[in-house]
Amino acid sequence: MFRTDIGAGLLLLVVLTGCDNAQPPEKGFAGLGDQAVAFTPVVPGRVFSFPADHGAHEGFRIEWWYVTANLKDAQGRDFGVQWTLFRSALDAAPQAGGWRNQTLWLGHAAVTSSSVHHAVERYARGGVGQAGVRSVPFEAWIDDWRFGTQASEADPLADMQLKARGPNFGYALRLTSTRPLVLQGDKGFSQKSEEGQASYYYSQPFFQASGQLEIDGQRYQVSGPAWLDREWSSQPLTANQTGWDWFSLHLDSGEHVMLYRMRHKEGAPYLTGSWIDARGQSHTLHAGEIQLAPLDTAKVAGRPMPVRWSIRIPGKQLDLTTRALNPNAWMNLRIPYWEGPIQLSGSHGGNGYLEMTGY
Repeated sequence: MFRTDIGAGLLLLVVLTGCDNAQPPEKGFAGLGDQAVAFTPVVPGRVFSFPADHGAHEGFRIEWWYVTANLKDAQGRDFGVQWTLFRSALDAAPQAGGWRNQTLWLGHAAVTSSSVHHAVERYARGGVGQAGVRSVPFEAWIDDWRFGTQASEADPLADMQLKARGPNFGYALRLTSTRPLVLQGDKGFSQKSEEGQASYYYSQPFFQASGQLEIDGQRYQVSGPAWLDREWSSQPLTANQTGWDWFSLHLDSGEHVMLYRMRHKEGAPYLTGSWIDARGQSHTLHAGEIQLAPLDTAKVAGRPMPVRWSIRIPGKQLDLTTRALNPNAWMNLRIPYWEGPIQLSGSHGGNGYLEMTGY
């Protein structure tokens, strides 16, 4: 998965710092196609190390910790929750202390029901403790929004707490899993274009969430599957890429699917993904194995958005139609995009999340 929020945050936060040097025109979606030669490149063959890789990666330009959850209450009502923290480096030099620190942080939090969607964002400068990530014991935070471990054993992601609050919503969830992490792409090297742009990318798609959700003053006890994505990169897009459509799917069979379609100004989209079996073994899906097409659109925030899709993976006997729980799941933030829970029908039941950018 590639996150729209980090591109938005990178572009916006650079502006908010009031840097003296004029910024060049952005290239690719949200400037993420800009050259980043001074930063550490993403190359195949990285050996991941945990828990260290749960923490921040100095030398890379952009990074994110992203959680979604598909939840139900006791009456069977459906909800979605999103929590994301982004790290953006303004330059590739070693990070200074205090207010001279060159790291900027952005947080997004959202909740969705069939009738309501609320989203808020927060910003912070690095070096002063307002936001950050530590690997031991693992915790990611911005202000009082927290994603941190409660586990005492070697795997810090085995037992997590997730919380955030906005003017019209709040949530406090416990996330647990006994399954292994999944390295996306080629052993964690996730290619984003034919030209070789890439990120380091791993997921924990097997979280089970439970806890309390509040929307517009109404409280709900909820539970359901959750998904963590971790990525870091320095230049994940090309200048020709205008946006993407990203899916994370929890199938009722116990299997999971991640797909993304990177759209171009010219030429066919770049399409790839992964099939994750119930034990956590992952198989990379290449473009020839995936049939992904929008079916219906809805007018959202004044623009047509494809809120119903067909997903077919013939080699896995998968033939699905996805439907947005709430077609109006528009993240009306400084740089807006669509993100919300989806429901599945067809060869498999289940649910998941969809993000659509650049429309």
